[in-house]
Amino acid sequence: MCGIIGVIGKRDAVPLLIEGLKRLEYRGYDSAGIATLVEGRIERRRAEGKIGRLEQRLVQEPLTGDIGIGHTRWATHGVPDERNAHPHATPRLALVHNGIIENYRELAAELTAAGHHFASDTDTEVAAHLITRAMNEGLGPREAVMAALARLEGAFALAILFTGETELLIGARRGSPLAVGWGDGEMFLGSDALALAPLTERISYLEEGDWVELSRSGAVFHEAGGAIVKREVRLTALSGALIGKGNHRHYMLKEIFEQPTVIGQTLNTMFNPATRTIQLPPLPFDVAAVSKVTIIACGTSFYAAMVAKYWFEQVARVAVEIDIASEFRYREGPLPKGGLALFISQSGETSDTLAALRYARAQGQHVVAVVNVPESTMAREADVVLQTHAGPEIGVASTKAFTCQLVMLACFVIAMARARGSIDAAAEAALSSAIAEVPSRAVEVLEHDQAIRELAQGVMEARDVLYIGRGTGYPIALEGALKLKEISYIHAEGYAAGELKHGPIALIDESVPVIVIAPSDTLFEKTFSNMQEVMARGGKVIFLSDEAGIARIAGKAAATIALPAVHPFVAPILYAIPVQLLAYHVAVLKGTDVDQPRNLAKSVTVE
Repeated sequence: MCGIIGVIGKRDAVPLLIEGLKRLEYRGYDSAGIATLVEGRIERRRAEGKIGRLEQRLVQEPLTGDIGIGHTRWATHGVPDERNAHPHATPRLALVHNGIIENYRELAAELTAAGHHFASDTDTEVAAHLITRAMNEGLGPREAVMAALARLEGAFALAILFTGETELLIGARRGSPLAVGWGDGEMFLGSDALALAPLTERISYLEEGDWVELSRSGAVFHEAGGAIVKREVRLTALSGALIGKGNHRHYMLKEIFEQPTVIGQTLNTMFNPATRTIQLPPLPFDVAAVSKVTIIACGTSFYAAMVAKYWFEQVARVAVEIDIASEFRYREGPLPKGGLALFISQSGETSDTLAALRYARAQGQHVVAVVNVPESTMAREADVVLQTHAGPEIGVASTKAFTCQLVMLACFVIAMARARGSIDAAAEAALSSAIAEVPSRAVEVLEHDQAIRELAQGVMEARDVLYIGRGTGYPIALEGALKLKEISYIHAEGYAAGELKHGPIALIDESVPVIVIAPSDTLFEKTFSNMQEVMARGGKVIFLSDEAGIARIAGKAAATIALPAVHPFVAPILYAIPVQLLAYHVAVLKGTDVDQPRNLAKSVTVE
């Protein structure tokens, strides 16, 4: 994940910016840069690679100033070189950006036609030129930022420095976190409290859609429409448990709300927005020649494997076997020579999965690891690493790591399908475009947080809860049940909806909430029929679907959550989010330890 730092104060800003960038290194990056105002004009220093190279550049070309912005970039749009490194600048401003501007191509075409020239391949530069055009048309910096924000689509955080404006630094967020630090005669911006920890203990967090004006004397917060609003100033212990929680009560909730950003970061390791294609990293084997895929994982990662099985078989038309890591090697199952063994793990250190990886290698398999920690043992031992960019996940119950795994697996499936000739270029473009929408659609899903919190009141007293779904909704039902069990300690089970009549329907009565995962796809009518069977026996149905699906049930459910209408291929990624939120809010109401539930550890490193 990219990182942002900003300073406006009374000291030399450059050392503060560099220190802040170093504290953001854990997010992963491949270039870095800073910009300051020197006698009212913008000066930049950027470098490909690690921050040490930027520091060397600053030794050769010193930079001063008491107002500035800095950035660590993980390449998405454009290769990781100095030309694409942030900050990006025009004669009027310099800007750094986390996230993805989804409509950048349309805006770039519009701006190019208006005479603007782009110096990079990034989506970020569009925002700089959009604000610049508004200023050239006579708007002040604040009004120009508001006008530009109204045109941008996607999930992002911005920090903006203006030529000649020595008392102004502007930050903005939509779907990507941004914090304000309060000092004595100085103010700060950062991606999170960790970046600001050496500078201040007083932190405020921008809420969704906010933008903020910083001066040396303080901060003025605005909601999306421009109205001035107040944001709480919090005291943060530098090494305390609240570091990194933002304005959220728990790490888990923070990590749920980070999903639009981290999904986008993960997506853009594989997705080329210019060609609407998926580009795999170099592989030491021919993906088109793979006759069988074996996917191994544990816990939540295993449910990602289940979703991937549907994708691989339906889209890539390749046979897939999935197994729980703790069982796989003890079956001593035969594996075809030259087959593909794919391992999924957040930490890359899960002992059962690592042992299964070594078994598969001994059986002559090509080994691919989907991991969130690139320096992990699993990553080191795999032939190919598909790194998710979820960032540190502190909550024991996995949320953002799961959806990032799904995004990475979806991209891999599309690339494999294209290589095997199972889909043509048009189908690849359609599926890739569907994935490209997921970050902004995830923002829409998160807007149901309050409604889901209210639904939690009706679930918290239940002794048993059932989740049902069909197709890729079935693994999401299993994942929803697992989340509820993990953090609320309520007994919950997930079922394939068609299996209800084969036994589980005996559990249904008026005291049993039933969460139905039902996107409008080819299996909707069958899921709808299963839901009718539940309601006929008094079950309290909480129905998750899009508006078309909800209209179809005509108010028969006890409660509904209307999710965005999306391509069925990407539906499981988005439908994972409301079941995460429901589990979280039920656990909070029950008073359990959400981030560290009893008996559980984040990474299982023993069998």
